[in-house]
Amino acid sequence: MKQVVQNYKSGELALLDVPVPGCKPGGVLVRSVCSLISTGTELMKVSEAGMSMLGKARSRPDQVAKVVQSVATNGVPATYRKVMGKLDSYTPLGYSLCGVVEQVGAGIDDVKAGDLVACAGNEHALHAELNWVPKNLCTPVPDGLAPRYAAFGTVGSIALQGVRQGESRLGEVALVIGLGLIGQLVAQLLTASGVRVIGADPDPARCELAERLGAAACGDPGSAAVESAVAELTGGHGVDQVYLAAGGGSNQPVELAARLSRDRGRVVDIGKCRLDLPWNAYYEKELDVRFSRSYGPGRYDPEYELEGRDYPIGHVRWTERRNLACFLDLLARGRVDVEPLISHVAEFDDAVETYRRLKDGDLKAVAVLFRYPEPAAEAGEAEAPAVVAVPAVRRGGTVSAPARSPRGAVRLAFVGAGNYATSMLLPHLTRRDGVELSTVVTTTALSAANAQRKFGFAQATTDLDAVLGDPSIDAVFVVTRHSSHADLTRRALLAGKAVFVEKPLALTGDELAGVLAAVEESGNDRLQVGFNRRFAPLLREARKRFGTRTGPASLRYLVNAGRLDHGSWYLQQGTEGSRFAGEGGHFIDTASWLLGADPVSVYALTTPGNEDLQVVLGYPGGSTATLSYVTTGPAGFPKETLDLVADGRALRLDDFVRASVHGPERWVSSRLPKARDKGQHAELAAFVRAVRGGGPMPVPLESLVATTAATLAVQASLAGGAPVTLAGAR
Repeated sequence: MKQVVQNYKSGELALLDVPVPGCKPGGVLVRSVCSLISTGTELMKVSEAGMSMLGKARSRPDQVAKVVQSVATNGVPATYRKVMGKLDSYTPLGYSLCGVVEQVGAGIDDVKAGDLVACAGNEHALHAELNWVPKNLCTPVPDGLAPRYAAFGTVGSIALQGVRQGESRLGEVALVIGLGLIGQLVAQLLTASGVRVIGADPDPARCELAERLGAAACGDPGSAAVESAVAELTGGHGVDQVYLAAGGGSNQPVELAARLSRDRGRVVDIGKCRLDLPWNAYYEKELDVRFSRSYGPGRYDPEYELEGRDYPIGHVRWTERRNLACFLDLLARGRVDVEPLISHVAEFDDAVETYRRLKDGDLKAVAVLFRYPEPAAEAGEAEAPAVVAVPAVRRGGTVSAPARSPRGAVRLAFVGAGNYATSMLLPHLTRRDGVELSTVVTTTALSAANAQRKFGFAQATTDLDAVLGDPSIDAVFVVTRHSSHADLTRRALLAGKAVFVEKPLALTGDELAGVLAAVEESGNDRLQVGFNRRFAPLLREARKRFGTRTGPASLRYLVNAGRLDHGSWYLQQGTEGSRFAGEGGHFIDTASWLLGADPVSVYALTTPGNEDLQVVLGYPGGSTATLSYVTTGPAGFPKETLDLVADGRALRLDDFVRASVHGPERWVSSRLPKARDKGQHAELAAFVRAVRGGGPMPVPLESLVATTAATLAVQASLAGGAPVTLAGAR
């Protein structure tokens, strides 16, 4: 299928061939009929992409701050790879469309295949022939409403949410500053609510259009006409509400809002304009400044948008989806008219040229629609306690090491191509002799196409079954969200593939048991979990310098994990497990490797009100490891520090930058600054060697299972408030 994409580094726009997205549970697969270009938001993004690197940095100081923090935490080389990987990738455009449901995922019962739906979201309602859209970001189109009008649903919801924030009442007077697409819709919605509207925009054509659609008067923001209209309609008191629907770097809109508002009026920011509020003017009138967050309640909440958890109507009357349905209803009943706003309808195949004309000013438009071709053929089917037992590893079957030619290249498939895969794994594999990147599989078409372009995969697809059924593929990398790791690992093992799965291996005991059942059924134990720190060269050298241990050891591991950004999927504990369940295995594995044993007990305590954890692990022979996993530490402090003390010797690791050993002989690593190497390169090399030669996997399966069971036991200890014995641990 085709999709409009842009490379943010170069500014290149393209109509790219990408795989068809899979139809996941909780959503629907939609074939686009019409999609709407947001001439404000999208053209701003297109313009930013054409800037120099310095210009991009100046336009996004929030992202610059994140880069600076990443440098402090991960070092310059890793940060550079991460940033350039994001910049030099195709990103999607679009967020408002209407289409026909082609396939319905599990858990959807209010729409069916063949229904016409309006869709929202800058990750789901894209300018693409097919999109997977979650339940709460699409709604049925009322009978009789044309798709070209229903495609306005998302931008209409943005305007509607802004009007709701203004709490307009019958008979009031409102000023709308900025009469682009959103401003025109705000003006119509206010007029339909019985509010008299005055518009302000420097474009005479837009002013004339707003008046034709019901505004009482419109004019240039700097002209006397707007002030005269406000004085006449309000008796000199000023408008009741001001809606800022303008963009750009001028502070004129907020200054005009203060001058023309009544005492204790309301100012609602809908667009993205400069907001240097003149303090005296806003203070003297005690103006109520409000922000309108996109389509309404639910926006940026992954539990609402991705998991389909609706808000009770008694508590939240107008959610994103209800706003979307409401605006479509207003369109169907003729209370809002979008036909006069449509300046141009372009064929989807002409998308790149259409954006160029808009950017260059050759095409002056309020709203532009893409019209999609009829499908040539039917779309193909898409994929649809106190004691914790450590599961015993039983190997059955006859496929301990899948047969392969020792001389041929190891052919790899990646399931998932997110940030970690593209910044920390694939760069090491693309430069490795004897490795062939065969296929990348993702549920979103564009991420697969990006990975194929950047890393040289022979194929990109959304069809996992085709990969698992391909006998030429030697190993499968599972680099997806945590909730899918165990099932994908199980399926790949049953298909006879060697498997590299990022941590965690499993989020529950049942998931872990399912993986081991697949090992027993197939006899395929070719499994590696991405516990990379035991492969870090600096830590391995320090362990070698420390020497053989004879007595019990004490290990302390401080992990300054830091806070997560709002909206991070790591916060989706209902589906993705706790943050420690996802990441803690790294540190337990490192401790176990240093101590040369698997843990036999786990005791965990948490700090009330946050996710800080203290985990004490007991080991055979009396050794202990204390993990302090904290989210409340300072951003500039090192992420990982470790101390190991035993037999009159001490080993110290400072964030994989420096290490030392103190004892009869002292050893200190080089003081020259080096990039942090947390072992991914060596880990991948060991995995590829094992796959090529059929030898043992880099980490014994029993150790992977023990680490996973200990990670899961942390939650059991927290729930019971007592230590947990790992029954069956070696």
